[in-house]
Amino acid sequence: MLFKKDIEPCCSYCISGSRISDTQVACLRRGIVSAGGQCKNFKYDPLKREPPHPNVLNTGSFSQEDFSLE
Repeated sequence: MLFKKDIEPCCSYCISGSRISDTQVACLRRGIVSAGGQCKNFKYDPLKREPPHPNVLNTGSFSQEDFSLE
């Protein structure tokens, strides 16, 4: 997912941008822009992309019988 070829342009993971906060990016070309913005000069930097958080396992719904091999 992080290295797929058809990535949707987003200023938060562009080579020209540096993240200031969760909602703002300092772009070398356009100045301060929103993190979700995009422009025609987008170049993808996979090291700036953050993977989604993994799902939390709900252990309360399991019983001891779920783990037996009988």
